[in-house]
Amino acid sequence: MVGGYIECMSNVRLQFGFFDPKQEYSVTHGVLPHWEQPGATYFITYRTHDSIPQAAFELWKRQRADALRRLEIDPDDPNWTSAFGRLDWGVRRQFARQFATILEASLDELHGACALRYPNVSNVVAENLLHFDGMRYSPGGFVVMPNHVHVLVCLDRNVTLKEQCRNWKHYQSCQINSLLGNKGRLWQPESFDHLVRDGDHFQRFRKYIQNNPVKSRLKESEFRLYLPNLQNAHFVTD
Repeated sequence: MVGGYIECMSNVRLQFGFFDPKQEYSVTHGVLPHWEQPGATYFITYRTHDSIPQAAFELWKRQRADALRRLEIDPDDPNWTSAFGRLDWGVRRQFARQFATILEASLDELHGACALRYPNVSNVVAENLLHFDGMRYSPGGFVVMPNHVHVLVCLDRNVTLKEQCRNWKHYQSCQINSLLGNKGRLWQPESFDHLVRDGDHFQRFRKYIQNNPVKSRLKESEFRLYLPNLQNAHFVTD
């Protein structure tokens, strides 16, 4: 891989399932809520540890706290996530999307060391994301930006979101730190993720991935973009 655009070499038939709120799903809480459903498709964002300035992150936390109070939830209560989990699903989803969007906008300002800007570093991420294509997951696209990664992916029913993100970040961190002669944390521990609801939602995330390098005015050597041909893809709608 020497350019920004990665050619799709796989002949694997891709399959994508969409979130069904009528079926069983789980919710865990960290900085943001995380919804998970077996066999679903996710839009995942993970970022380098220095990608959002501390002042911007503290402002975001204050804004989130104010929004929780408007929902009659005390953000200072250690068990606030339990109260949040009792809210209507649509309210929770909108809340998560709103506050993830704020952080994602800050990412596009490209703060921090931006080590992923260099081709030998971004190749580590891209090659790792493609390693289990068609086995553990089906990627609908991804982009490796200078300080963050967006992945649109359908996970196998036996693969959990937390497990797969942990595997990606652990391998990539070890390889990149070795490559750069660094030690310590590369990625922020928590990722942002959205369950994909339907085909239109899926295509909007594909377009977001495609436009991300353009929005940040990157040179072709400063990103890695992968958008597979979906002509033979199968979309599970029920």
